[in-house]
Amino acid sequence: MHAHQRRRFESLPGTQPPLRGLFVDRWGTLLEMPEREPVARFESARFVPGAVDALFRAGHAGWRTYLIGNEESVARGRVSDTAWQAFEQALLAHLAGQGVLVARSYACLDHPQGKGSHRRPSVFRLPDTGLLYHAAQVDGIALSQSWVVGDGSLETVAGSRAGCHTAGVRTGHALRDGAFQVEPELWADDLAGVVRELLACEAYARH
Repeated sequence: MHAHQRRRFESLPGTQPPLRGLFVDRWGTLLEMPEREPVARFESARFVPGAVDALFRAGHAGWRTYLIGNEESVARGRVSDTAWQAFEQALLAHLAGQGVLVARSYACLDHPQGKGSHRRPSVFRLPDTGLLYHAAQVDGIALSQSWVVGDGSLETVAGSRAGCHTAGVRTGHALRDGAFQVEPELWADDLAGVVRELLACEAYARH
């Protein structure tokens, strides 16, 4: 090795910055709530204005994006498994085409009163914390440095239980679904507003 060449070392354990997750609810936060449930075709879905661009900016700032949510229409047999898989694949492909890479897509298709093979409990069903702990254990996500963003109280409660920060948006149900009485740490008009606030706080902390 020449003197002018620098040796390259791998980061020592404990010196890397923590991996942060941005856990984003699908319906009402990323995608607009459908006028008529269920939505079985991706072409029929609409994104909340500014949401995709917000995830793109979050990704470039080091956040790992996770999609979360209970899919009642599949669990109760109103949308077939085949239709859901096609919807999900099209959604992820569209996001990837916009530069948004989804680390994992958590969609709970099960319900204790569901239909057929989906009639069963699941730790991945919100407000349970299974999906959050799975991301922590498998991907190394630091939950204490992560945020759960949603329009419903189920994901907000799950985030709080798992030690994540929580943000509510005024799109979709705007936390008026009635399942739980919750108060998120951050309120914003939409997902873009949440990401704007997070990135602004990071920029301020660096100065």
